[in-house]
Amino acid sequence: MREIILDTETTGLDPLRGDRLIEIGCIELINRIPTGREYHCFINPERDVPAEAERVHGISTDFLKDKPKFAQVARDFMDFIAGDALVIHNAQFDIGFLNFELGRLSLGPIAMDRVTCTLQLAKRRHPAGPNNLDALCKRYGIDNTKRTKHGALVDSLLLAEVYIELLGVRQAAFVELTAGPAGAAGGEISAMQRGNALRRPQPLPSRLSSALEQAHAEFVASLGEKAVWNRFLVSG
Repeated sequence: MREIILDTETTGLDPLRGDRLIEIGCIELINRIPTGREYHCFINPERDVPAEAERVHGISTDFLKDKPKFAQVARDFMDFIAGDALVIHNAQFDIGFLNFELGRLSLGPIAMDRVTCTLQLAKRRHPAGPNNLDALCKRYGIDNTKRTKHGALVDSLLLAEVYIELLGVRQAAFVELTAGPAGAAGGEISAMQRGNALRRPQPLPSRLSSALEQAHAEFVASLGEKAVWNRFLVSG
């Protein structure tokens, strides 16, 4: 199963009021494990970056002047995400900006039915909050000390860890990542070995005594020939 952790940075909060994308960051997961494949780009928004937005992400108008416009990166971006599931924190915000930019190019929108919003997952799991990315990193003991400002790629890397914690599958991912040369016996733990580890050396003794078995047979006999139990009894 392929999933894409995705985050964006923008010049503001509303594309309908002239705000634009300035950064996209994506992390590929296969079966909930990061593969190391990433997509990242800065985008020239063809407008100034307001000071209040720059204070959040540290990306200036000057820095973006020589970066490609969205039209120049749209195809590579769409090729990377392909038709796979997207995982986004506060997904309505990012999808709103992406679909606005895609619409400007007469490209089809990204459907919300392929998107998992981790903010909604977090609200269901931790209704008392807070559920922003920094708070979730703190809750799950994820090191976010390098996140001095918002950044699409850094935030995607952190969100990948948060997502695994929200799903409660980190232990399974850990087993998959550590299987191999670092396994318990210095080699890969096979599916057969994992299965054997779950079996008891000796089966538990049956708790059905012959006296109970005889009492049950007598009870069924007392119910008559049409008793449902007769469908399951095997004559000896």
